[in-house]
Amino acid sequence: MNVKTYKKLAELAVKVGVNLQKGQDAVIYISTAQEELAKYLVLACYKAGARKVTVEWKNDAIQKLHYRHQGIKALCKLEPWEIQKEKDRTLLVPCLIHVLDSDPDIFANLDLQKVNRASLARRKAIKPYRDFVENLNQWTIISVPSKAWAMKVFPNETIPNAQKKLWQAIIKCTRIDGKNPIADWEKHIAYLKEKANKMNSLHLDYLHYTSKNGTDLILHLNPRHVWMSAREKNKQDIEFSANMPTEEVFTMPDKNGVDGVVYSTKPLSYNGTLIEDFSIRFEKGRVVEVKAKKGQEVLENIVNSDEGSHHLGEVALVPFDSPINQCGCLFYETLFDENACCHLALGHGFKNNFKDYEDMKDEDFEKEGFNDSVVHVDFMIGSEDLRIEGVDFEGKKTVIFDHGVWAI
Repeated sequence: MNVKTYKKLAELAVKVGVNLQKGQDAVIYISTAQEELAKYLVLACYKAGARKVTVEWKNDAIQKLHYRHQGIKALCKLEPWEIQKEKDRTLLVPCLIHVLDSDPDIFANLDLQKVNRASLARRKAIKPYRDFVENLNQWTIISVPSKAWAMKVFPNETIPNAQKKLWQAIIKCTRIDGKNPIADWEKHIAYLKEKANKMNSLHLDYLHYTSKNGTDLILHLNPRHVWMSAREKNKQDIEFSANMPTEEVFTMPDKNGVDGVVYSTKPLSYNGTLIEDFSIRFEKGRVVEVKAKKGQEVLENIVNSDEGSHHLGEVALVPFDSPINQCGCLFYETLFDENACCHLALGHGFKNNFKDYEDMKDEDFEKEGFNDSVVHVDFMIGSEDLRIEGVDFEGKKTVIFDHGVWAI
């Protein structure tokens, strides 16, 4: 990819994504295959006034070797220096830039139970430190097309053509195809904020989802819920945009107030395995049944990660005619696919979806029904005929989505 595109993406990630402030540290998580982009990200951070920039290199092929050859005890254990690094970063609270380029099938031929156990064990070990910095740091996620990812999305193309087509899709969906990407993002952020404000003004009790595919779900919202969108604000009052791209307006369900069945409308790629054509049934907020034509075991593993993974932590509204869906391809990457249509998420919720969350203590979140978990797994449920009806506490009904798109 040309230098101009790398510079645009790096500038957008730093200025709009993490909105790095002068004197802040930054940590960039990126593949060894993306050295060129890494240089422009580091430079963009320093130009924005970063005190120090650290690059955390990753490599899926090497990680695959670890999963294949290490014993389960070694895979699950975090060494003392790894724990210390997490502790130190709770003091620095750096801006975090994550760059995605993984092969969706990278772990497909491994022992899935081993991968799942190791992944969960490591998440549990670092969770206290990640919880500590939640809503303190700024973070963002961007992506670039690796050869393997591009060939997964465009299997009938040559590698160069597949990468070119995936780059074109990423450029369009991330809104860096115009003359002024930052201005384009500000306009997009304002549009999504308007939708979030409308949802907040309705003061809804619950949403009712229906679709011809069989989805029939009543989803109560937490009484203190707040709808949010592309721009968030941390406890230091610094704004940032976590997902690039993003098309969603999202909030927190009542973890005990979900009943009915919902059907997926896009495959879910998780730990290198695809889960396809699946449904999830809820009773009083808890998952009581999952069915999948492909990836049943992986879906069950997700649900059984802990108690919180049996409940929903997020409900997100995305119109079916979003630019990502209009690309006409499945990205096999949740960052993109979740922004193609409406989705829900099993597991961990977002504390800033509570009204006045800044004044709440740990015991307050527990009392208010915050859904805590080591996982947060988005799955797509939006369809061309999806209807969502909102009902407030006085029984007034408002059509939120009709035929898969915004009706307000």
